[in-house]
Amino acid sequence: MKNAPLNKTRTIAALTLAVSGGATFCYLCRQRQKFTFNVIPTAYAQTQPQEQIVKNWFLWKLLQEDQQDLDGAQQPMSYREERFLSFASLEYAGKIYMTPQDFLESVIQEEPRDRVRRRYLRDIEVKKWLTDTPTRHKGSIELFRAIHDKGLISYTEYLFLLCVLTKPKSGFHIAFNMFDTDGNQQVDKQEFLVLQRVLDKTNASFQTKGPEQADSDKGDREGVEDIALYADTTLLVHFFGQKGKENLSFQDFARFMENLQTEVLELEFEEYARGMPTISEEDFARVLLHYTQLNQADCEEYIERLKERRPEEKANQKGCNQGIVFKDFRDFFQFLNHLDDFSMAMKLYTVANQPVSQELFHRAVMVCTGLKLNPHVIDTVFQLFDIDGDGQLSHQEFISIMKSRLHRGFRSHLVKMNRWDSFKACLKEEMKTK
Repeated sequence: MKNAPLNKTRTIAALTLAVSGGATFCYLCRQRQKFTFNVIPTAYAQTQPQEQIVKNWFLWKLLQEDQQDLDGAQQPMSYREERFLSFASLEYAGKIYMTPQDFLESVIQEEPRDRVRRRYLRDIEVKKWLTDTPTRHKGSIELFRAIHDKGLISYTEYLFLLCVLTKPKSGFHIAFNMFDTDGNQQVDKQEFLVLQRVLDKTNASFQTKGPEQADSDKGDREGVEDIALYADTTLLVHFFGQKGKENLSFQDFARFMENLQTEVLELEFEEYARGMPTISEEDFARVLLHYTQLNQADCEEYIERLKERRPEEKANQKGCNQGIVFKDFRDFFQFLNHLDDFSMAMKLYTVANQPVSQELFHRAVMVCTGLKLNPHVIDTVFQLFDIDGDGQLSHQEFISIMKSRLHRGFRSHLVKMNRWDSFKACLKEEMKTK
């Protein structure tokens, strides 16, 4: 009973703290709502002491940072956005750009080259770069390497060029005709920009707030405004000339498309060829499995299986083609751009209970693409993906892995988890092992 007054006092104190805490919370919420819509009103300077103004400013900054964290958690960057910002090395007029060399590295290298900060461009530099941009008639399989770091590629164009690398000509021919609004088998600059606008419609734009943020690895992503759609870039000048008055025919675009695909494949081939005319079957397998959803251990398992089935003495037998030349390498990756058509053909054959043999594979490729793949390449693919060694292709696994390879891993990153979901997933996996 002696402790009753003490307990009563503690209860009253706890209630007092709870009420005061609730009042403080309501006040802060009210202030947050107030400052969200009124960014440091100038009237405060006339009606409040300087000390109170400073307190309000710091409160507003904290609330704004908290809101930015919430926004960032609700709308995480896509893998394409992160990739673009990681490799883009230029900034001009508040916008972030890639160089042609940046683009090539972004589709081949795992990580960007080390740099202290992005390079700021002046008007005179950009004007000279655009003036020196090669015309369509001077296009080649070394166009991007020739321009190197003296060109501008916006994020919208980055997405467009990724499509160029992964789509067949037939798909672009249909899109080309759709955007040819006047039916003259050519598109002008404005019609081409409509195509870019469609590509960019579901993607956020990049714009820096100021010089102090230019060296940020992630940059800024604000609003849904267009990214330099009407500003001249290297690609626009190459397609439509210095004044933007020229028209682009599908033949010219198809040539550009084929040249870019070949340029990227050349770089990938040369990485393993090292000046030689061929690459080994194992290196060919490594290129195929690169950028796929397979982890390193699984990739090594595939390659070891290929080595076991293609021992050195077998490769040296008379009449056996050893190594893969660039033409056969390029033909196979051109076939991958028609993978959807091939997948449909395989479904029809498997419904009819037809085993996928090398002969059937070769015939399906011919029907879908018109390409005649080298039998040695087909044999290498079968040795790699024939899991049980019965001479038949595990076509479903092959198609699944090749789709991720075709899109260079981008599709496996379309669904991004925020940090809380990632933590929960990691925690579940850890609990399973206990």
